[in-house]
Amino acid sequence: MQIDFALEAERQRGLKPMEAIYQGCLIRFRPIMMTTMAALLGAVPIALGYGAGGEARQPLGLVVVGGLLFSQLVTLYLTPVFYTYMAAIQERLRGRKGTLKEEPLHGLVAGD
Repeated sequence: MQIDFALEAERQRGLKPMEAIYQGCLIRFRPIMMTTMAALLGAVPIALGYGAGGEARQPLGLVVVGGLLFSQLVTLYLTPVFYTYMAAIQERLRGRKGTLKEEPLHGLVAGD
């Protein structure tokens, strides 16, 4: 969702990629945190091994909690970095090839 917001901000508001992903992160931070925390707090009792037979389910709970923490790290830190690197690569490629405009080929578009 951060990427969707960033792309929309670039296209409609004309923001630079760094500003666009920053805005996307600000807008999506709270919903991302709420969703992850709800799932994480729901898995804590399983990870701690509470209840009858809890020791059998404890490894599953630990994997769920670890996976949620790892995905949170990727979502909040690595996704914006990857987005900015890809935007820089795209700008560099556009600079080498001139401007990558989507121009129709003559004779292949209806009405030509």
